[in-house]
Amino acid sequence: MIFEETSIPGVYIILIEKKEDDRGFFARIWDEKLFREKGLNTNIVQCSISSNKKKGTWRGFHVQHSPYEEAKIIRCTQGRMFDVVLDLRKNSPTFKKWFSIEISAENHKILYVAEGCANGFQTLEDNTEAVYEITEVFKPESSGGVRWDDPTLGIKLPLEISKISKRDTSWDFL
Repeated sequence: MIFEETSIPGVYIILIEKKEDDRGFFARIWDEKLFREKGLNTNIVQCSISSNKKKGTWRGFHVQHSPYEEAKIIRCTQGRMFDVVLDLRKNSPTFKKWFSIEISAENHKILYVAEGCANGFQTLEDNTEAVYEITEVFKPESSGGVRWDDPTLGIKLPLEISKISKRDTSWDFL
């Protein structure tokens, strides 16, 4: 596994290292020791799937606030998605900055999102599915979010939004 730092401290792109033969390939997508060596949270307590029927669907920005902050490991298992990480850590040098990446079933990229960062994504194909490994149990009382279209952020999504939840349209601007 190859860990690439992003412009946001504690957020990593993880690339798999394929062992290929005529059957296909084999690769690790989780290695507790390697994650620990990078100083990343390895306490996976919950796994979830996000299934999205329509291209252009937006989910986010979602975050869990203290004392139930969570790190997320995100992998796209079907389709393609434009994922955006927003740093909401007030003491971070990249507070209110964001980073984006396309992750897909084809490119096998994995995204590690640090505690205190919000995450959101837009599907780029119909029937896109993502798997999340999460380091904290979901606590509705600590759940929060930010509007993706906050003018101070300047985020440009690749597509018009085709589907969005009422909850995600009700978040405040920063």
